[in-house]
Amino acid sequence: MSIQYKFHPNKKATIITAPFSGGQPKGGVELGPEYILNAGFEKQISSLGWDTEVAHPLDKTDYESVKSDEKDAYGVKNSKIVSECCKKIHHQVKASLGAGRLPLTIGGDHSIGSATVSAALEHNPDTCVLWIDAHADINTPATTDSGNLHGCPMSFVMGIDPESYPPEFEWIPQNLKHNKLVYIGLRDVDDGEKAILRKYNIAAYSMYHVDKYGIGKVVEMALDAVNPDRKFPVHLSYDVDAIDPSFVPATGTRVEGGLSLREGLFIAEEVAQSGLLSSMDIVETNPMLAETEEHILDTVSAACAIGRCAMGQTLL
Repeated sequence: MSIQYKFHPNKKATIITAPFSGGQPKGGVELGPEYILNAGFEKQISSLGWDTEVAHPLDKTDYESVKSDEKDAYGVKNSKIVSECCKKIHHQVKASLGAGRLPLTIGGDHSIGSATVSAALEHNPDTCVLWIDAHADINTPATTDSGNLHGCPMSFVMGIDPESYPPEFEWIPQNLKHNKLVYIGLRDVDDGEKAILRKYNIAAYSMYHVDKYGIGKVVEMALDAVNPDRKFPVHLSYDVDAIDPSFVPATGTRVEGGLSLREGLFIAEEVAQSGLLSSMDIVETNPMLAETEEHILDTVSAACAIGRCAMGQTLL
């Protein structure tokens, strides 16, 4: 029996490419969308019964050439180019949702999360966010040690410590409430982020919880925390580094002890089964960090599988 998508009953989807690496210093993550598409991703999604199109909101500007490791007065790097790219992605996600299409954004680094999440919430303020990641990505410019903006998107959308934001980020809607965000797979959280999670009582399930309860119970608890009546749309933001690097080696911030590939796919399958998926990101595939061709294949295949599972592929 095919899955019924409550917020996309006509099963139309827009694959949005976000070939962008400015939120972190390592080159190559901007190639993620190209590799994923070349692996046949659009055909895989359309074979599941979705009417698909591909949108490219970012132009051909060489963002690598204008990246800098220098921190600005606000303690972050590349705030101008991150803002410019996020604004274009935000408008595309919002336009796709407005046209009744599910936006499936493939990155690129996770700094784009501020764009996709805020757009989903502008379309439907009841949207809840499942952030699947080894990292919380909720640093503010005041708490980040690295200055890398892929570690800050959730703080911008939540409006945490706005006095620390670069002026380029004033356009980002601060529309995510603390009780509409939940994490799964955390295992590398900065001290400043831990303090933020505690202060705002944000639901978070680390690998400790996965080990203790099992992935099925953790997903159930996560949905209970932000969507107890199972009636609100879900934005699924999926960083491939949530999965252990033994399965996805070609990613930028590897942390041992992550989700198994099956656990990682189960999360996407279970969100699909809920029928509540409304929008999605798959980010941080970086082919240039692979040591072998097999590493590239494994990581790109995992990214594609995450997308297929969220869009309705089942094992039986």
